[in-house]
Amino acid sequence: MQTRQLGKLWPVSALALGGGGIGQLWGETTREECIATVHAAIDAGITLLDLAPSYGMGEAETVIGAAFEGKLPDGIKVTTKCRLATTNPAEVEKTLTDSLAASLERMCLERVDLFFLHSHIVSDNYDTSASGERPTTRRWIFHEHVRPAFEKLVAQGRVGAWGITGIGIPPQILEALESEPMPAAVQCLANPIDSAGELNFYGGPTRAREVISTANTHGIGVMGIRAVQGGAFTDALDRELPEEHGVRTDFKKAKLFRALAAQLGETAAALAHRYALSMSGIDTVVLGVKNRTELENCLQAEAAGSLSTEEMAQVQAAFE
Repeated sequence: MQTRQLGKLWPVSALALGGGGIGQLWGETTREECIATVHAAIDAGITLLDLAPSYGMGEAETVIGAAFEGKLPDGIKVTTKCRLATTNPAEVEKTLTDSLAASLERMCLERVDLFFLHSHIVSDNYDTSASGERPTTRRWIFHEHVRPAFEKLVAQGRVGAWGITGIGIPPQILEALESEPMPAAVQCLANPIDSAGELNFYGGPTRAREVISTANTHGIGVMGIRAVQGGAFTDALDRELPEEHGVRTDFKKAKLFRALAAQLGETAAALAHRYALSMSGIDTVVLGVKNRTELENCLQAEAAGSLSTEEMAQVQAAFE
């Protein structure tokens, strides 16, 4: 598998294994199948595992603990995250530290290589009721309390570096990427229509390409996420969703995209992953697979290589 440089950090595989699928967020599977999928991913050359407590209420992290019992293969990097929903600055450091400790216990590890803020950074006067149940962190708390707490964890050696999830309100993300101390990595949308689907609670453009470009300018590693937008850019939805759900809405938009994939002799998911891998500025694409069959489809997509300029244009035209 191709290796790429993750910002100023270290080389990683072009594909990363995400925790959403093995945490059973994207349809039914079993823990045994998830453990087998993790081993198959590493055997295929994947070197980055991207996890979070919210992926199945700790299930994805538990899978990693069961798969390796604290003895990761050489060269494997691991991330985890924390949803910081509190607005009390006095609780920030404890919340991050306690979340990390619980994640490490589930994974049977002593440290992680990357620790991400998994909540949305909002302006100081933002009406948080607009975000529903999605956790938010006010701008001043992020700058004055979250970043220092992250830096302290790095200094303690409990995390190698820290990052942010870059799919929230664009101005706040861009500011976080351009002010010191900067995150070492950011997770960005990497799909043909820059869609965050149901996660776009603010109702405006995601400005995903601008986020990616800004990160590149500052040497911040870019992990592409939601390449298939929660299943919207696949041949068929694998779970029941309400009609108004963002994934179902995007699935309807992708009718011509699925036809194009068939014309090119590929599954829609494979074409979506090839598109994400071909995007400028993406260092690694995080997979949401839940079993070895889905994993193999993505591995074949990576092995097929980048899309040509003409093919990239065809994908874009399918959504226009």
